[in-house]
Amino acid sequence: MAIAAEGMLVDELCDGEGIVVLDKTPFYGEGGGQVGDTGVITVGDSVFTVSNTTKTAEGVILHHGTLTEGDAIKVGDTVKCSIDACRRKAIMRNHTAAHLLQAALRETLGTHVEQAGQLVNGDAVRFDFSHFSALTAEEIEKIENRVNEIILSAIPVVTEEMAIEDAKKK
Repeated sequence: MAIAAEGMLVDELCDGEGIVVLDKTPFYGEGGGQVGDTGVITVGDSVFTVSNTTKTAEGVILHHGTLTEGDAIKVGDTVKCSIDACRRKAIMRNHTAAHLLQAALRETLGTHVEQAGQLVNGDAVRFDFSHFSALTAEEIEKIENRVNEIILSAIPVVTEEMAIEDAKKK
């Protein structure tokens, strides 16, 4: 649908870095503390390597990357998208771990615990939360053991898309 290079809209990207906007995409745009997908967009012999995916305030997905093979990618091309599936699965596991951590924190410390921010990527989870004091070594061990207990119980994961307020209620 659109291509940007060097801060300007262009009809085609012949080399270098740019941003590609598609009418639909399997790429997840960075949001809610979770990093965006990486992968490739191909058309013929041309390969646009996606190094990050973000989204605008209006929800438009932006594929940031570099034309790494071929002559060009053009507005109007029919493309094939391939996300880095191994990386996506690692991010998904860590996303689920963030939910488990929040549940264990609330179970251990009390329902006053609220998420205050997070970063979820393929390698780690950073989970910021509100609490009255620093955690003790015993609390950390109890929370860690509870998260591991839930993981090892192999409960099936069910994915649902919903409004943030509905998710908080659930």
